[in-house]
Amino acid sequence: MELTHIDDNNRPKMVDVSAKNETYRIAIASGQIKMSCDAYNAIIDNTSKKGPVIQTAVIASIMGVKKTSELIPMCHPLLLTGINCDIEEKPELPGFKLIVTAKLNGQTGVEMEALTGVSVGLLTIYDMVKAIDKSMVISKVQLENKSGGKSGDFERK
Repeated sequence: MELTHIDDNNRPKMVDVSAKNETYRIAIASGQIKMSCDAYNAIIDNTSKKGPVIQTAVIASIMGVKKTSELIPMCHPLLLTGINCDIEEKPELPGFKLIVTAKLNGQTGVEMEALTGVSVGLLTIYDMVKAIDKSMVISKVQLENKSGGKSGDFERK
């Protein structure tokens, strides 16, 4: 398999997508954060000293999606048409699952944007309640599904 981010002189390059057709593309990624009951309850009860954790994490996720090309060197700046973030309460962990959906009509996919959004959102949750629990664990950051583009559809089973 040939690496697309390396040129003939073995130097890094951004893939040229100018010859690719625009298609509707969507990517959904998710991840979770596990924490102590005290940290979980502070978020649920909205008693964190740093403010509303869930709302802030959603905003951070959206910002993470939008800033992906500034954080991941070979990602193209994209004209996104939609970003959606959902946070599910997981009292059995205790913790939360974050799901980010990114959409566009374009020449390259949005998988990295969805994954970055999840990562930034979960890190924001960690930051906002780390005074309560420094042992939180972020895990299972993964692509759930994607559609559009030359490589076709993907769905995690």
